[in-house]
Amino acid sequence: MSDQLSAKNWVDQGLKALASRGFTALKAEPLAKAMGVSRGSFYWHFADIAAFHAAILARWHEVAAEQIIANVEAASKDENPLALLLRRVFGERLMLERAVRTWASVDPAARAAVQAIDRRRLSYVEGLLVQSGLSAEIARARAQILYWAFLGFALSDQPLPKARQQAVVDELVRMSAS
Repeated sequence: MSDQLSAKNWVDQGLKALASRGFTALKAEPLAKAMGVSRGSFYWHFADIAAFHAAILARWHEVAAEQIIANVEAASKDENPLALLLRRVFGERLMLERAVRTWASVDPAARAAVQAIDRRRLSYVEGLLVQSGLSAEIARARAQILYWAFLGFALSDQPLPKARQQAVVDELVRMSAS
């Protein structure tokens, strides 16, 4: 790689390192070495490691919430958006989710980012349930239950085999709509 990296290149590399090696890998020197550039390239884009961490957390919010929601909204014209969302999230390997949540256990900024994404996701699922005809109170409770199911899956290290994935998603949709 050349020294002409963008901040996005650094953030993307940081997300990969975070997912594979955890938050302790988010340091300028090892990231620069992995990218084949000097540490100076890092400091060209980020004032300090805290600014880099903030950029990592902002990008995580974008890819782990806003992009998923936008994709569900764009694809849900002919299909139940809740089913699309659940299929998407229960079909992924969520190593980045686990890594950020582990980071949040020791870092206040990461904890705030996790709390913000939890609120955003819950609000979105609650809105989907209200749109499906549930009262706000029931939608709120069922959104929380669905989110806890997602978090349990996300924090486990067991992938959901494709054969079981559809059955689980179908049952979650059935339970939330009944």
